[in-house]
Amino acid sequence: MRYACSLVILTATVFVLTACSGLTVDPSRGEQVTVEVIHKKALVLDAHADIEIPGKESRYAGADGLSQVAPFKMRKGGVDAVVMAVAVGPGPRNAEGYAQARGRADEELAAVLAMTSDPTSSVVLVRSADELVRAHEEGKSALILGFQNARILGTDVSALDEFYAAGVRVFALTHMGHNDFADSSRPIYIGEIEEHEPEAVHGGLSDLGKQAIRRINELGGIVDVSQLSKLAAMQVFALSTAPVIASHSNVRSLSDVSRNLSDQEIDRIGEIGGVIHIAPFRGYLFDSSDKELVKQIRIVRRTAGIEEDYLYPFELYWEIDDSKVQQTFLNAVSELLGPGSVDDMLDHIDYVVKRIGIDHVGIGTDFNHGSGIHGFNDASEALNVTIGLLERGYSQQDIEKIWGGNFLRIFREAESGSK
Repeated sequence: MRYACSLVILTATVFVLTACSGLTVDPSRGEQVTVEVIHKKALVLDAHADIEIPGKESRYAGADGLSQVAPFKMRKGGVDAVVMAVAVGPGPRNAEGYAQARGRADEELAAVLAMTSDPTSSVVLVRSADELVRAHEEGKSALILGFQNARILGTDVSALDEFYAAGVRVFALTHMGHNDFADSSRPIYIGEIEEHEPEAVHGGLSDLGKQAIRRINELGGIVDVSQLSKLAAMQVFALSTAPVIASHSNVRSLSDVSRNLSDQEIDRIGEIGGVIHIAPFRGYLFDSSDKELVKQIRIVRRTAGIEEDYLYPFELYWEIDDSKVQQTFLNAVSELLGPGSVDDMLDHIDYVVKRIGIDHVGIGTDFNHGSGIHGFNDASEALNVTIGLLERGYSQQDIEKIWGGNFLRIFREAESGSK
């Protein structure tokens, strides 16, 4: 989808700009540049995407069967860098489950390293803020390694060092379901015993989780609070010695689901200098003030066998461990919600900016899971976000901060705080 040509005010100090790609823009500096030039000059960075292993079937890939952040899609959309998360879902918290999780993580890690070490590839692995800037200046597509779900570690905090040595720089302790390090914002429904996990098992972070946050700080890694429970996130804000990010989290006041951030969490992230990266994910961008829509979603939940009043705000996606029931549930929810738009995502960006400022917001797509958004279904359509930001009056400098400048600042601060 391409935004229609329209005239909007960019700032109070400029005259008029057009948000139609290809026409000239008059930003606050008085320069005449095109939308494409603004987009190209920015470090366009996606703070979270999931790894698709080549040759493996996946229901989360794009309609073409390829990753939503495949290098050719990055280049087409002018996306300079993506944080690719070595991630696993929920599973048994025992020796067998830990081994399975570590095996999957090692396989994902190897896939990214193979891609970036291929001399014929135009994609490079970056391990520092300086390397990220250099890749952008040289016109190379960059990947940064992330990590999601400490179930990969079992109960071994020292394994963080192994992932850091392999190139991982962004660390999130939870995905769906609790683990031995922290409580998740997304307890799961376990079909075989027909009950949910408790809302919390640790009261936030466990002792292992606290040790992990300290170690990530010492290594110079970036702490990512996306998908932590609210209490766990608040404990991280108090504990971390460097600013943190939420790599793919939206606003709970607008879309009242358990994975999104409360105003209290948003405010604390701003207070400690962190950055919230908004995701184009339809299930976390719907209007929860629509009471009839919420009523219909609850009916779908009951039909799927989820206890009606277990949790509110409720979780829309991947709450069920039975894949067939899960897919039926997802299809029904998607039909209820209908397609979203880039504007839905921009509403959440606006909210964060108005609440805590332009220095504390970014974009993390959760691609290969995310979207359902017309105009931003994969990396190839990233220019539409820049167009939308211009339409809403954001300056060129603002856009550079949102797309990657704010993440780069966090990257440097994490590095400088390492021991």
